[in-house]
Amino acid sequence: MSLNKNLFQQRPNKLLAALPDSDYQRLFPYLKLVPLQVQQILYEAGEPITQVYFPDKAVVSIVTTMEDGSTAEVGIVSNEGMVGIPVILGDNTTTTTAFVQVAGAAMQMNADVFRAEFNRSEAIQTLLLCYVQAVYSELAQGAACNRLHTLEERLARWLLTVSDRLESEDFPLTHEFISQMLGVRRSGVTVAASTLSRAGMIAYQRGHISILNRENLEATSCECYRVIQNEFARLLGFMPSNRARKFF
Repeated sequence: MSLNKNLFQQRPNKLLAALPDSDYQRLFPYLKLVPLQVQQILYEAGEPITQVYFPDKAVVSIVTTMEDGSTAEVGIVSNEGMVGIPVILGDNTTTTTAFVQVAGAAMQMNADVFRAEFNRSEAIQTLLLCYVQAVYSELAQGAACNRLHTLEERLARWLLTVSDRLESEDFPLTHEFISQMLGVRRSGVTVAASTLSRAGMIAYQRGHISILNRENLEATSCECYRVIQNEFARLLGFMPSNRARKFF
């Protein structure tokens, strides 16, 4: 069986998998499987977005950068979604930057071609606009979470989210990187991570984090994790992770 036939049948990205066969068949000749490396920039703030990406096992962070160079993560994309949303919203630039947080692979497509297919297909429009609404809900919930919940709760939510997107309990992340993504001091992340570690929920060693007790980590996380999971399921028919079914 050829590589292309394998890729066509597998559809590792959940958005692509949710498309009707006829629409996916039209997109497929323009999709290219590409590797994504850690810290690779997929688009820069203020620069035209020329490619869209449908990640498989990679995790991509959408970040906002301030004038002093400090950053905060405002979104996260993996196999549940698409990198390059502004392309279908009437423009191809944005104030955020997208870069690879965890290495993996993605299906890449020319932004102009994808926009044309989006405008052509009602099914693609319906699916992608539901995805945009899910992302909007995630951003809104995240803004409230950052204001109202403790760093320990936020860290638990963020670790669960990364784990879900990777579909793995073990992943490479440093305290320094987590602090940049959460927009807090590294010392604060160290204290919060130590609390979770002492409680037996996670283990941290040499830039790798392992979730040891997912049930307790979910109990420690704020309600935002559950709200976001359920909204993805309501709008798209699937969750960022298939492991969260017990919320229903």
